[in-house]
Amino acid sequence: MKNYSHKITLIAILLVVTSSACKKSFLEVIPKGKLIAQSASEYSLLLSNLDLLNTGTANVQVAMGDEVAAVDNYFSASILKTQRSFRWDAVIYEANDDAGETLIPLKNIYLYNKVISEVPNATDGTAQLKLQIEAEARAGRAWTYFMLINYYGKPYNAATATTDPGFPIVEAADVTATKFDRASVQQVYDFIVKDLTTAIPNLTPQVVNRTRMSKAAAEAILGKVYLFMGRYNDALSMLNAAITDMANQATPVRLYDYNVEFATGGVFLPISATSGPASVLLPNNAESLYSKQFANGFTSSYNEIVTTPQTAALFGASDLRLKFYTNATYSTKLPFPVTGVLRKQKGSQTLFGVQVPDLYLLRAECKCRTNDLAGAKADVEALRVKRMPASDAIVPAATANDKMLLLQFILNERIREYAVEGYRWFDMRRLSVDPLFAATTYTHTLYSATGSTTVFQLKPERLVLRFPQKLIDQNPNIVNNP
Repeated sequence: MKNYSHKITLIAILLVVTSSACKKSFLEVIPKGKLIAQSASEYSLLLSNLDLLNTGTANVQVAMGDEVAAVDNYFSASILKTQRSFRWDAVIYEANDDAGETLIPLKNIYLYNKVISEVPNATDGTAQLKLQIEAEARAGRAWTYFMLINYYGKPYNAATATTDPGFPIVEAADVTATKFDRASVQQVYDFIVKDLTTAIPNLTPQVVNRTRMSKAAAEAILGKVYLFMGRYNDALSMLNAAITDMANQATPVRLYDYNVEFATGGVFLPISATSGPASVLLPNNAESLYSKQFANGFTSSYNEIVTTPQTAALFGASDLRLKFYTNATYSTKLPFPVTGVLRKQKGSQTLFGVQVPDLYLLRAECKCRTNDLAGAKADVEALRVKRMPASDAIVPAATANDKMLLLQFILNERIREYAVEGYRWFDMRRLSVDPLFAATTYTHTLYSATGSTTVFQLKPERLVLRFPQKLIDQNPNIVNNP
């Protein structure tokens, strides 16, 4: 009877956590006092909530990257969010819409805050177990804030970060609070770094479950945060630690070798004429160190967002990543009316927590920026040799020996690896305040069915999303972005 009662309690917790109600305030997720957990195991279970894995429609970044183009008449028939984000409009959402970029992340902030504040007083569990659960919640909160500040705050610039408006910092699990003010970009980054540095010593060194935070995952996130801050030596130290700690795990964490996985018996087979290569189930995806995912119809059945011809030209003919692309539409299987564009076929969910290819490319970039060109070349080739025949994976000597050429090669490799998956937008943001790339301009091209083009140019102020009007109306203390 005791075990049965315990199971009912856990089910009740999950039902409350995953339920949603009419939103009336910044963190209106769960009525105060209604989320009940007592034991350490119950608090741990809260961190297995599906909302912490599935961030839903937090996907505006996909259509905003400059590696994509749009094709009519599909584009004109797409939802307003797609059209507006592709044009880099100031207003993305209708006045009464909830933004996908805040809806689930803010629910998750509430949950993380609850675990952080309450698990130290849990009724059972060792002191170390409680510290580990709290550390998971802190690192998860840090990752969530890193996403939020990269949606709604200006790109990190040490010269202006203390005055640039960021995102409200909320540390209490109290949905009755009604006053929220924006912290500065610097304050938010300091908050993220503090959460991660506090968490890392208490996290498990083992990757037990890809949806749960490990020491290696938190080190990787901190490395990425430092890179976005331009602290390349600090970033390199953390990325080195993450790559070391993810090795020799009982749960495999590694790069897939496409030369093997597209051969007989490989994980990407069979290749469907309708949907492309087979998808690897998330729990089995060896390239995922910490799993988060968002809905991405542009890599499954939507036709309106494709790669630009320039992006397609970045791939060599033997690059096996091209197997995830087609020049035909999803429904009719007819070629697009634009030469060179490609539609991506990689499933309806994009992984964007901590991915192994991202770590190698981030570390390669850090090494290049800190003048370890040989190390940078080795890291980018460690990825490329898993994506194409070894003879084609070598970085050309002229590129490998020139810092700027190698850095651009690494950034292009990030596009080759993650086109139409949203990564490019965040790179564009950070590069916009990098003196080496600050003069770069970004454009989008909309192709008509007859081949004519309309070009949109990104304005600096549109590197930052405006808060949705519904959130502003509910929280008038929050000053919106221009």
